[in-house]
Amino acid sequence: MTIKQLFTSAPVTALLLLSFISLFVIQILTGVDANNPSTAALLKWGANALPYTMGYEPWRLVSSGFLHIGLMHLLFNGFAMYFFGQIAEPMFGSVKFFLLFILAVIGGNLLNNYVTWQGILDATGQPGLSAGASGGIMGIGAALLIAALFKISVNGMLLNLKSLVFIMGINLVYGFAVPGIDNAGHIGGALTGLVIALAISLTHRQKIAAQQSAMLSHLSTLSAPIYQSTYSDYSDGVNPTANNPDSVAVHNIDVDNIDVNNINIKHHDADIYQNTYKNIYSDADIYPNTDSHIPVNSRVTTATEATALAPATVKPAIIWQLLPWLIMLLITIGFSWFWLDIHNQILQVLAAV
Repeated sequence: MTIKQLFTSAPVTALLLLSFISLFVIQILTGVDANNPSTAALLKWGANALPYTMGYEPWRLVSSGFLHIGLMHLLFNGFAMYFFGQIAEPMFGSVKFFLLFILAVIGGNLLNNYVTWQGILDATGQPGLSAGASGGIMGIGAALLIAALFKISVNGMLLNLKSLVFIMGINLVYGFAVPGIDNAGHIGGALTGLVIALAISLTHRQKIAAQQSAMLSHLSTLSAPIYQSTYSDYSDGVNPTANNPDSVAVHNIDVDNIDVNNINIKHHDADIYQNTYKNIYSDADIYPNTDSHIPVNSRVTTATEATALAPATVKPAIIWQLLPWLIMLLITIGFSWFWLDIHNQILQVLAAV
């Protein structure tokens, strides 16, 4: 997929990639080492560090998701964002995709800080810092796993569940096997994305169920006889016989059960009668330009009426439409409470010291 195509189909993904690269380039231009940035430089540019983040700079929960520690880190996360984003964004929608990424970044950083804080209290750990979009990317990957389980398609194609499990598994194993990887950030981001995607997928399932119900109702309506009429004899009193070869004897005919092989038709009328089953919505297609046929108690469902009966865009109940937004709101409230709880614990410890 070209950059132009990416901006068209997944604009948020393209903008996120652009922000990662732009921030890295600005860092390099201001003198930051491209491969081994210093702790001071990372703190200056918004890295997540418990004393700062959980103290009085909670904005680092978000800013650290756009900051990368070296060129290889940027390339790895950039490729993962490109790979996942071009699939997830069209599937979930740009707004939900962006909020999912941001909340997954925050969730990963909060879990990282919680684990770090517990290590400090237990005297088994010490403060550190973290940065990178990997928490948000793991959230997107987990969301795609849920979408694959619910068989949500993107551009008519279903996701390969086994491939997604394999990719996510490699990332988690790699995190535990290689020192310096923020495993808590990965897990926190993945759990956040999983919960949000579950709400989105449930809403999608309800939408499909509503559409199927409407379609079944529509088909049930159309399965009724479309044209059933009882016709009188010709109004001019002419008795259709072999002496009148252009006429057709019609007595109490159910059009849905016409045996076209037994109808005496000549000249141009033959083409019209042979197409009776192809175009059964209009009187003119069956009895063209004649006043000699008088329908009695007839009912015709025209093509326009049939189209009007077709179900429009069906939406699930309002509670299902709001479910993803409510879940994201609850997650935001929960994260705020989580940050405030650790913040107060730090202040209490500092006051005791």
